[in-house]
Amino acid sequence: MTIQLEPNQSNSSWKVAPHGMLARIFLAFLTTAGIFYINIMPALVSGLKEGLEFTNQQAGFISSANLYAAAAGALSAVFLVKHIQWKTWAYVLLIALLCIDFASMHIVSANVMIGVRAIHGLVGGLLVGIGFAVISRTTDADKTFGYLLLIQWGLGGLGIMYLPGLVPEYGTSALFTSLMTFTLVTLLMLPFLPLYAIAKVDPLAPLPAKIRRVPLVLNLFAIFLFQAANMGLFAFIIGLAKAEGLTIDFISPALAAGSWIALFGSMLVIIIGTKYGRTLPLLASIVLTAICSWLLIFSEIPMVYLLANIVIGITWAFALPYMFGICSELDKAGQLAALGGFASKMG
Repeated sequence: MTIQLEPNQSNSSWKVAPHGMLARIFLAFLTTAGIFYINIMPALVSGLKEGLEFTNQQAGFISSANLYAAAAGALSAVFLVKHIQWKTWAYVLLIALLCIDFASMHIVSANVMIGVRAIHGLVGGLLVGIGFAVISRTTDADKTFGYLLLIQWGLGGLGIMYLPGLVPEYGTSALFTSLMTFTLVTLLMLPFLPLYAIAKVDPLAPLPAKIRRVPLVLNLFAIFLFQAANMGLFAFIIGLAKAEGLTIDFISPALAAGSWIALFGSMLVIIIGTKYGRTLPLLASIVLTAICSWLLIFSEIPMVYLLANIVIGITWAFALPYMFGICSELDKAGQLAALGGFASKMG
């Protein structure tokens, strides 16, 4: 199933091919920009506690405000994506993210930080929803979602490895500067993307098939549960290791290695696509994720902690593109992909 693009929307010589590798990478950056803090969540939570002396509860409230506001933003995108000029909105939202992250660098109150990061989440979530909708308009959307996870895990690994060590010297500015840098790079990529406009429907053409609601609801519920299980663990994965007696000198490289090796999961999606369908890859990856999450009970053993994080990273990056791909398959206009983004943020 392919999306029909408006004629001449990608003729400009300086724009990338709509369904080429560069377009997939640029769309991955666009969709990551609003929620990149999720990929460095352990560093962010740890940095707020160490850099601003926030309590576990305060740092947890801040991350939750960011995440749940992002879910609200992604949900709003479901109703907007078919009625807006997405590139114009993307420019505005990216600039807003830059301003909010800059303001966050100068905040020392936990209550103020909660409010400001909630606004950030709302703006970022809307951007993510728009990004998901546009990705669904590419051919082989599963592969584009694979690039999305590739970008998130690769750069997230760098953040987890280096940011905790920078916080004692530079404070939380190091955290928010990294977010601003990512947003700025995305802003520079945006002009090179085509419009991905949906061609007007021929009134004489047959009506499209109705959306199959049962597979849709089950898939959205699966995305929610999968993300809830993984993110609940991931947000405090540094604290878990410290509680078990592991040192930050081991934890940061271990988590970074997990993120980088997890790139294999998303690369595998890019390579094989839907050659073997979606059911068997999803079943295998979800079962492996559950087993390795249980193994983290034994995190006092460094090798168990390392290997469990590596496998979870691989299966996480492998399963999500297929789940999002199901949403895209059901609706090429992008509304259901945005709804998948909402389910992901709620988790």
